[in-house]
Amino acid sequence: MTIEAEPLTGTFGARVTGVDLTKPLAEPEAEQIAALLREHLVLVFRDQPVTPEQHIAFARNFGPIKLPPVRTKHDGPPEMNVVSQVAPRGEGADDWHADNTYTEAPPAMSILHVAELPEAGGDTMFANMYAAYEALSPAVQALCDGLTATHDVTASVSKAIARGHSTADLAEIQQQLPPVVHPVVLAHPVTGRKALFVNVNSTVRINELTDAESAALLRMLFDHVKSPLFHLRVRWDESSIVMLDNLASQHYAVPDYTTRRVLHRVAIAGPPIAIGRGRC
Repeated sequence: MTIEAEPLTGTFGARVTGVDLTKPLAEPEAEQIAALLREHLVLVFRDQPVTPEQHIAFARNFGPIKLPPVRTKHDGPPEMNVVSQVAPRGEGADDWHADNTYTEAPPAMSILHVAELPEAGGDTMFANMYAAYEALSPAVQALCDGLTATHDVTASVSKAIARGHSTADLAEIQQQLPPVVHPVVLAHPVTGRKALFVNVNSTVRINELTDAESAALLRMLFDHVKSPLFHLRVRWDESSIVMLDNLASQHYAVPDYTTRRVLHRVAIAGPPIAIGRGRC
């Protein structure tokens, strides 16, 4: 088989065919998939009825696995975070976000598989953060280029605890994962392209601005990411895999279902990008 990629939108995302993810990949296949991810940011693989072990084995082709810094209480191998939801509205995944940006080295990639579908709905949307940055005016780009922002774990863990998805002790997690500082605009460590790197779930303050200025700019940037110009929507089935660049995209789980949806996530470690520790 020949690996091929069919674009899903005019700006990013592709459906990949010609590969069987239930079997070990040859090195050239893994290299081609990594190159396609750099180009398209989000890859969709259909007809891939993987087991959790096969999901993890596929992920290992792209680097060391980043263990979940905050695990859910749901079952799963240590390399995998299991997100099981029935009433997802307001639980955090329904905000535009990248995974684990409250760590010094957020995942380079995330690989997702929905193991149990709700009766209807449960799509995931993705946003291109290269395109989001490039759509800003030159003046706003210049402002953001010189800024840093503090990312903090508190909000996301508090929601998980309150909704019964985590048994973590908040104070203990805050001690283990103190706030970190990332650039507002990230130069991607592989491609070098600039990507907007703030998100609702973790970014709490722009450090060089006053409180009022920080709140206003973050509100504008968060709203900017919502533009459909930057979006791709994926409808799940139980034999699909989605691979995403976690440093140059964000995602949003549409909370339009009321029966159980179970998602498996495996993350690939990325390089440290934190500038320092925050002061939240």
